[in-house]
Amino acid sequence: MNVKIRHETPEDRQAIWTVNRSAFESDAEANLVDALRDGGYVEVSLVAEIDDEIVGHILFSRVAIITKVGTVEALSLAPMAVLPSRQRQGIGSRLVEAGLEACRDQGFKMVVVLGHPDFYPRFGFSAELARSLENPFGDG
Repeated sequence: MNVKIRHETPEDRQAIWTVNRSAFESDAEANLVDALRDGGYVEVSLVAEIDDEIVGHILFSRVAIITKVGTVEALSLAPMAVLPSRQRQGIGSRLVEAGLEACRDQGFKMVVVLGHPDFYPRFGFSAELARSLENPFGDG
């Protein structure tokens, strides 16, 4: 299986919407991607392709972490999606690795994620380190 990871293009938008809709079985994440893109918050958006078909997507958008001593600029990883027929084949892991590398290449030093606690720690994410952060979406 030859998976190509690349930055999204405007022509990819419908396929990205479909991947997110299929992976999450709702329009919410697909619409979130569009809203973040339309709001100018997106810093990194990558797709995974197999045989010229988009089978996965990952998005990193700007987020501010407000502390007692100031605001820290960071990125939020959300969502990451793979077509159900292509899940559990390593595509999501490849998207996360490539996405984090792209974030580092652009000079970003901090990424937060609200996601599966069994998946994301392998990439350096820590629920313990994030415990003191509050978010508008509840626990995760």
